[in-house]
Amino acid sequence: MRAAFPYSNWGPVVAVLGILLALGAGVLLALPAAILGGNGHGELTDAANAAAQFAAELGFLLVPIAVAAWRGARPREALARLGFRRFRPSAVGWMFAAIGAYLAFAIAYTAAFGEPHQKDIAKDLGPVVVQVALIGVVAPVCEETCFRGFLFGGLRERLPRIVAALVSALIFGGLHATTGVSAVPPLIFFGFVLALLYERTGSIVPGIMLHMLNNSVALLGH
Repeated sequence: MRAAFPYSNWGPVVAVLGILLALGAGVLLALPAAILGGNGHGELTDAANAAAQFAAELGFLLVPIAVAAWRGARPREALARLGFRRFRPSAVGWMFAAIGAYLAFAIAYTAAFGEPHQKDIAKDLGPVVVQVALIGVVAPVCEETCFRGFLFGGLRERLPRIVAALVSALIFGGLHATTGVSAVPPLIFFGFVLALLYERTGSIVPGIMLHMLNNSVALLGH
């Protein structure tokens, strides 16, 4: 019998504070690359940018796992509390529904406000294989763990589904404002849909897969 959703046991306050801690951890982990990775012209090398990007994403993964484990869980159980669980075949249908809703919103948003623009960070990460690894794989795994498994899961302990999904999505989208304000609303909606998908399927893995697809399409588009 599958455990009741949400699987977390850290609550909304720890969930929100954990996001701040994850951001801080990412900054600290990225400091060595930022300090030592200069190219002599006041800019970071591609390798240093890639290392800093990896470090920032790693903060979104390590902090949630640490909190889940700190709350009395073995490593495997900690991951399960963060949503790393098997999902039923019916999840495929919900994945199609989620991506369909997101595409419909994106089309409507573009028609109303024009095409959203985000800073192309990929070009500063070096070879294509590194870009794909960081943007197409590492970022989706780390961000889904943090924003859906950790943040939404914690909020969901006390808040209704829609409210918890909206709050987590607002934080997720808002943190991407530095790469382009016009892209924030679609990202908020994307985060909202992924939170609902997590609860409906009982696993963050479908969301990770859709996040990987979205980032890969965006990467290819550049």
